Amino acid sequence: MGESTFTFRVDETLKNEFAAAAKARDRSGAQLLRDFMRELVQQQEAAEHDVWFRRQVQIGLDSADAGDLVPAEEVETEAAAWRAETRRKMPSPAS
Repeated sequence: MGESTFTFRVDETLKNEFAAAAKARDRSGAQLLRDFMRELVQQQEAAEHDVWFRRQVQIGLDSADAGDLVPAEEVETEAAAWRAETRRKMPSPAS
């Protein structure tokens, strides 16, 4: 991952107060700004995931409301097959 410089203007008083606050945390202003940027990106990703998840839940609810359901017996049959396949792939316990 390459690095680039991020330059912007800020009020001198804010700059000095920020530098003092960073120093009090034994961090540089640049370190704090990078941390903030990472946190903001992570929050954005989490928000986007939340929107996607809620949409998927609504699709499921709408499908259920429309009567488009899979019978419990069919789900259990598939799950039993998945479990059996997983057990088959697992190494046998030492005797």
